[in-house]
Amino acid sequence: MKFRKSHLLLLSLLSGLILSLGWPERGFPGLLFIGFVPLLFVEDQMIRHPEKFIKFSALFYAYPGFFLWNLLTTWWIANSTFVGALMAIVLNSLFMAIVFQGFHWTRKKLNSSMAGYAALLSYWVAFEYLHLNWDLNWPWLNLGNGFATYYKWIQWYEYTGAIGGTAWVLVGNILVYKLICQCKIQNPKSKIQNLNGKAPVRYSKFIIQYSIFILSWLLIPIFYSYYIYTTYSEKKQPVNFVVVQPNIDPYSEQYTLPPQTVIERIMTLTKPSIDSSTNFLVAPESAIQENMWENQLWSFTSIRLLKQTIAPYPGLNLIVGGSTFYQLMPGDQPQRWSRKFTDTDGRYNAYNTAIMFNNRDSLQLYHKSKLTPGVEILPSFKGFKWLENFAIDLGGTVGSLGQDSNRKVYSTVNAVKVSPAICYESIFGEFFAEFVRNGAQVMIIITNDGWWGNTAGHRQHYSFAHLRAIETRRSIARSANTGISAFIDQRGDAHQETAYWVPAVIKGTLNANDKITFYVRHGDYIARYLSYLAALLILGTIIMTFKRNHT
Repeated sequence: MKFRKSHLLLLSLLSGLILSLGWPERGFPGLLFIGFVPLLFVEDQMIRHPEKFIKFSALFYAYPGFFLWNLLTTWWIANSTFVGALMAIVLNSLFMAIVFQGFHWTRKKLNSSMAGYAALLSYWVAFEYLHLNWDLNWPWLNLGNGFATYYKWIQWYEYTGAIGGTAWVLVGNILVYKLICQCKIQNPKSKIQNLNGKAPVRYSKFIIQYSIFILSWLLIPIFYSYYIYTTYSEKKQPVNFVVVQPNIDPYSEQYTLPPQTVIERIMTLTKPSIDSSTNFLVAPESAIQENMWENQLWSFTSIRLLKQTIAPYPGLNLIVGGSTFYQLMPGDQPQRWSRKFTDTDGRYNAYNTAIMFNNRDSLQLYHKSKLTPGVEILPSFKGFKWLENFAIDLGGTVGSLGQDSNRKVYSTVNAVKVSPAICYESIFGEFFAEFVRNGAQVMIIITNDGWWGNTAGHRQHYSFAHLRAIETRRSIARSANTGISAFIDQRGDAHQETAYWVPAVIKGTLNANDKITFYVRHGDYIARYLSYLAALLILGTIIMTFKRNHT
């Protein structure tokens, strides 16, 4: 069949459009199972007509589709930083196109469709795993996240995590593509090998068998998920929460209002809801707007006011976000994120911090450890330190922040063990699961999503919390500076969702859980195994390339 290169470009863009229409929070994720199919047709033309394409054609033709997908789903980053949005969209699209080029390279050099499609699966999953674990992390568009609003389809994430969803989508695309190819090229009267390779069968019978197999691949996980959802029962272990959404404008108020005004706003909202039965009061990320030194935290106005506020409630634990700094003492080892004072030779660390205190214990601090690229962290690769001069300023602390090496579990008064995930951390499945593995029985998410405006950005971010609840089977109390705060139970169901740009307080009860899911115990094991396969396929491809170049 004749083709024009312009048609291949349109197919690439069609892939980007389909993937975008399948994305949360208003897309239909069933489209994800055909999103790569047009690109697979493009790649197949390159295999069939290599003389008509240059060396990196797969990358060049795939890039427009991936760019469109990134643009249509994450354009809202520009509301906070145009440069950051441009970098995220351009670079992430490039990374995806490079993965697709690698798949084409392996399929071509190994001269095997089976090896090629195994490469597509393993290379893509390895790429997503890398995106979860390096300084330029941006796992927002990891394919398994696409089911965040259709979480009743993926209750089995408690066994596989979101990476399992990625594998499900990719294999589904390959199967659908191969079915379409068979429908195009086979004569209905011809005989072909059966699926098991034992006996020839009529073409029509093969298509029926293959179609049933594809439907089974797509539907059995969904049916099984609904079975888990309908039969899952939470053990009653109630914990009482009050969650506040103060609705402080991050652009005009967050770093200009006096600290006392901010604390008074929070406490005015929450005071009618707090009583002696309340176990936790949760305020969002960056709710405390003083730049506080950890060496002398009790000297700051915000901390003193909050301490006075909870004094009448001996069983209350308060969790709140703020910016803190630590001055390195003699003997402290500087880290790569340590900064120099401008007027002395001393050093200090800056942190995005979740603070917990009550009437019994000293302040307990957890420092955000999955940091937002370009805002809170820049590449640590040698020679890139100068990039900190161009860090995106969203009004807070600029440049690379410090991180905690351990996932903190708070010691509480008269309550179960809880842990805080700060903002961006809630999209990292294996990372989030570490809190649970360390003993957290209920999870708390504090965030400030106001930077993006009333766009899909804050709604997508909120929807990912459903996935974390399912993976860990932990209830979640989510406090956002503005929309969406909510309580999420262990099945992923949300309760008392707040509206965007409305000051709000919600009061509710969540059940604690101390059981460990398979995913919490083993993490992203699928990604690790497929990364090993990817390494073997890359090695095999390099060897075959070397042999052909020397024969």
